Amino acid sequence: MMMLKRALSTVLVSAVAAASFAGGEGWLTSWDKAVAESKKTGKVILAEFTGSDWCYWCKKLEQEVFATKEFKTWAKKNAILLYLDFPQRTKLEAKLKAQNDGLAKKYKIQGYPTVLVLNSKGDKLGQLGYMPGGPSKWLPEAEKAIKTKK
Repeated sequence: MMMLKRALSTVLVSAVAAASFAGGEGWLTSWDKAVAESKKTGKVILAEFTGSDWCYWCKKLEQEVFATKEFKTWAKKNAILLYLDFPQRTKLEAKLKAQNDGLAKKYKIQGYPTVLVLNSKGDKLGQLGYMPGGPSKWLPEAEKAIKTKK
């Protein structure tokens, strides 16, 4: 019974964490789905590598940029959002953890937050992180990377 309670608790914590990440709406956690959407729409993939439950700068990026109406409006028109989490307290399901670890290794991620702008083939067009100034500073940098996709 105690193990069942623990298992349910872990599932609940994971569900709550997933629902609260990066503004919540519009973010995929599956690489394959993000690539498929990118191919279908012609939009770039904005892949956020984050430590949701421990990374101070990740939380600042979330609050100051990703949670804003300005970012959400921009993202809807321009990008497929991919959320790649590396939590310390929250346990990810094994398949998701393996996917995220593999992508971090492939793209040689060395710090968090790292946000990659990728084309539908997975080619890196640009890289961003936290920068002060909110969406008015962050979005022009993302736009520069998107312009290299052609």
